[in-house]
Amino acid sequence: MAGPDIKAPEMREYSQIPALQPGAMAATKSFVANEKVQEELGFPGTLVDDWHDKAIGKMGELLGKYRSLKVFMDACVHCGACSDKCHYFLGTGDPKNMPVARQDLMRSVYRRHFTAAGKVFPKLVGARELTREVLDEWYSYYYQCSECRRCSVFCPYGIDTAEVTMAAREILDSVGYGQKYTNEIIGKLHKIGNNLGLPGPALANTLEGLEEDVLEDSGVAVRYPLDVKGAEVLLITPSADFFAEPHIESLIGYGKVFHAAGISWTLSSKASEAGNFGMFIGNYEQLKKIAMRVREAALELGVKRIVVGECGHAWRVAYSFWNTLTGIGEGAKDPFAVQLQSQLDHRYRQPMHICELTWDLIRQGALSFDKSANDHRIVTFHDSCNVARGSRMGDHAGGQFEIPRNIIRAVANHFVEMAPGTTHEQTFCCGGGGGILTDDLLDLRIKGSLPRMETLNQVAEGQGVNFMATICAICKAHFTKILPYYGFKMSMVGGVHQLVSTAIKLGDK
Repeated sequence: MAGPDIKAPEMREYSQIPALQPGAMAATKSFVANEKVQEELGFPGTLVDDWHDKAIGKMGELLGKYRSLKVFMDACVHCGACSDKCHYFLGTGDPKNMPVARQDLMRSVYRRHFTAAGKVFPKLVGARELTREVLDEWYSYYYQCSECRRCSVFCPYGIDTAEVTMAAREILDSVGYGQKYTNEIIGKLHKIGNNLGLPGPALANTLEGLEEDVLEDSGVAVRYPLDVKGAEVLLITPSADFFAEPHIESLIGYGKVFHAAGISWTLSSKASEAGNFGMFIGNYEQLKKIAMRVREAALELGVKRIVVGECGHAWRVAYSFWNTLTGIGEGAKDPFAVQLQSQLDHRYRQPMHICELTWDLIRQGALSFDKSANDHRIVTFHDSCNVARGSRMGDHAGGQFEIPRNIIRAVANHFVEMAPGTTHEQTFCCGGGGGILTDDLLDLRIKGSLPRMETLNQVAEGQGVNFMATICAICKAHFTKILPYYGFKMSMVGGVHQLVSTAIKLGDK
C-alpha cells in the first residue's frame, strides 16, 4: 500500500516540538485548476494580468464584509501560543506551517496596504508588497492548512486561522489561481449532484445492490430508498457512503436504524451529497449554491425531517450555515424558506445529525443491540475537527463529544480513549481535511497525520485498540490511505454506524 518514494516520519512515544526546517515544504504545491474548471465556477480561467490590483481589491472587499477578518489581522501579538499546535508543523518542521507564520503571509500584505504605518514605514512593521513570489507562497502554504481550527483553541485572542486561510483561498480564486482538487469537485457537484460524479442511475443501481447484500447477510429486507416523496426523513450523506469502504458500512447502519425504528426515509438524487467544498475555498456564493440543493430536494419530496450522515465539514455547514443560507433551521425569510419551515416537523432538531437521531432512539428504547457482536473490536474514537470545533449536537454544550461515544458504548463492550489533550475540542485533525485530500499532497498528508498516529499507536500498543471510529468521510478516506504508512491496517478505521450495523437487532418493521 505504501509508495516507495514517500515515508512516514518516525513515531515517538511522546509528541515533541520538531527542530525547525525552514523551507521544508516550500516546494509542495497541489495542482492548479485548469481554465475550464475555473471558468465554470465563475472565476478567471488563468492568472489575470492585473492580479496584484485585483487581489488587493478583493482583500479590501473581504475586510469590509467580514469584520472578524480585520480583527484577526490586527489582534495577533505573536505570543507563540499556537506555534506548536498545528499537525502540519509538528509533522514537517517547516516554520511557515506554524499558524502564526502562515497567517503572517497575509497579515504582512494587509499591513502594507491597509494600515497607515505599513504605508509609511513598511519595514518597521513587517509589511511587505504582494509580489508574484509572495502569491506563490500563499498558494503553497494556504493549501497546507486543513482549516481544522485547533490553533484557535489555544489562541488567547481567539483568532480563527481557518477564516484567514479561507480568505486567502478566495483571493487566489478571484485572480485565477485556484486549486484543481477543490474546484473540480465543486464543478462535479453542480453538474451531477455529488462530489464523486455518480449519476442518478448509477446511484439507484448501487442502492438496489446494497439491499440485496443486506438481505443476503441478515435475512431482513432493509430498504435504501431514493427519491421517495412523502418520506418522513431526507438523509443527506457524503457520496463516499454509496460505494467506498469503509464508508458504505455506515450507510448500511443508517438504513438498519431507520428500519428497526420504523421510520420512513429517503435519499435524494438531486441532493445526494452532504459535503460542501464551498466552505474550503471560502466562497460564500458557492457555499450557498451547493446548500440550496438540499432545500430544493426537501421541498420537492415533502419530507418532515432532514438528517445529515457521517461527514465532518458537512455537519459544520449544516449546523452553522444552513439556517441563513437556505432557511433550514430558522433563519432565512424568503418565501421558499418560509414554506420549508411550515413543512418541517419542529418537534425535532432541524437539521439533525444521524448520531443525534440514533442516540435519541437508543434512549427511547427503540433499538436493541447485541454488543458481543463487536467483541472482536477494541474501539477508540477520533473526534473530527469540524464536528468538535465547529458544531454541536444535542441540547447542551459538549454533546458533539458525548453522543458518538455514548453510541459506541451502547453497541460495543470495549472502548478506550486516546490521550487527554488530543481528543474533544483539542483533537488533532486527521491530516486530510480542508481541501488537502488529494494525492498531489500525499507527502504533506502523511506528515500531518503524525500526531494522531502517535496517539493511536499509544492505545494500540498499550491497550490493544484495533478499531478507530470516526464520523467524518474525509477522515475515513484519509486514514485508509495513510494508516499503512505507519504500520497499521486500512481496516482499522471505520464509522460509528459501522459499529451500530454490526450490533443492531433487526425486526420486521
